[in-house]
Amino acid sequence: MHRLILGMPTLIETSTLEESVEICSELGLDFVEINMNLPQYQINTLNVDKAKRLMEEKNIFFTIHLDENINVSDFNLDVAKAYVDTVLWTIELAKELKIPILNMHMNSGVHFTLPEEKVYLFDKYKDVYLDCLKSFRDICTETIGNSEIKICIENCSGYKNFMREGIDLLLESEVFGLTLDIGHNYIANEVDSQFILGRANRLTHMHIHDAKKNKDHLALGTGEIDLEEKIRIAKENKCRCVLETKTIAGLKESVKYIRHLEST
Repeated sequence: MHRLILGMPTLIETSTLEESVEICSELGLDFVEINMNLPQYQINTLNVDKAKRLMEEKNIFFTIHLDENINVSDFNLDVAKAYVDTVLWTIELAKELKIPILNMHMNSGVHFTLPEEKVYLFDKYKDVYLDCLKSFRDICTETIGNSEIKICIENCSGYKNFMREGIDLLLESEVFGLTLDIGHNYIANEVDSQFILGRANRLTHMHIHDAKKNKDHLALGTGEIDLEEKIRIAKENKCRCVLETKTIAGLKESVKYIRHLEST
């Protein structure tokens, strides 16, 4: 069966790309997922030449976690354009660094809280919302071209129906795929399992961490998730897998756990 391709997230304990790459190399991992929420990984601060050198020296690669605030469907067109431009710049970066995956959250937008329900504006004005996503899909498809880059949509707290409709619209283009975050899904009572696994042929990326009750991003083996099942899914779909704990200690524990699991 397919060997797991394992990576690490950008950790708050590391302040430079060099530190992350050093940990990645020491643990025998394959890649680092660069988190673009951090100031050192912005368009005006990320040193591309240094990133190339680190990749070659340590024989690793990078994926990218796009800024979690990205909202390409914002009704303010100037705001939406800034987010779209950010993604397009990141695609060009991915081409230069041979980055295969851009991981992206699906923004749920603003909601109005009424006495009996929450009304999401993207649902209320769904035609506008879907038109924005269609335009985003098409420009990303054109920009990516025939390079092997996938923009993978990650599950968080459970997709709303309008978000699922939007994801299916994006998946009409081959440049889009899916990320399964097993910890987020567990905390959300597995509400996204059927949706994601029903499209398993588009599942390309996974965030793997343990969880219990209302806590996720735990080291592997310290929670309640059936990890053997999730790792089987990862192998079957040839997913790249980020061991998405939030500390160096948790990452080391997770690497030890998964190496043992692979050897048995």
